[in-house]
Amino acid sequence: MSTERPAPQQVWDELRHGNARFIGGEPHHPRQDVDRRHSLAHVQAPRAALFGCSDSRLAAEIIFDVGLGDLFVVRNAGQVISDSVVGSLEYAVAVLDVPLIVVLGHDECGAVRAAIDSTRSDAPPLPPHIWRLIAPIVPAVRRVLRAHATATPESVDPEHVGREHLRDTVAELLHSSDVISDAVAGGRLAIVGANYRLAEGAAVPDIIVGPATNAGA
Repeated sequence: MSTERPAPQQVWDELRHGNARFIGGEPHHPRQDVDRRHSLAHVQAPRAALFGCSDSRLAAEIIFDVGLGDLFVVRNAGQVISDSVVGSLEYAVAVLDVPLIVVLGHDECGAVRAAIDSTRSDAPPLPPHIWRLIAPIVPAVRRVLRAHATATPESVDPEHVGREHLRDTVAELLHSSDVISDAVAGGRLAIVGANYRLAEGAAVPDIIVGPATNAGA
């Protein structure tokens, strides 16, 4: 297994190509055999870290058509930043030396829907652990509501809220971690915030920070 560190752009291009194969229904299912499993028994060198929603439809290795040991994956409902998330991603950057973090949201997100519903005047109280999980999404809801004078929690576009929350998540990750923000500033790390389209299977970039673009190979 190669230990040469790839450039952020190279890894993002690899993931884009894998997603294109998945969208087209022609996945390669690479690096999923017995030999690969054995080679990873005592060491890992993932190509990227991925922080995404826990939704059962967001199976990262399938979406990007990669294999065992390729992605260091962190997930929770609504891809909400927490100490454990930041610590896990710092481990990926500082110890595993990944050159790329993908933050993956998606349409039809239950956590986003719950955050929107919680802003209704007649919203019932949520169980405390669920409320603490979705509370970081509520500022995105309120920002979208303020930007559209006629919008209500019943009519607001959840995809617009999801995109706002995705951008908030990337910003909060950079704000919360010197390890990650310094790696971005030093050109060693890129962060791609993307929205996954459930019906199409496409991971569509919304924000890219650091040395990567959505152009090229």
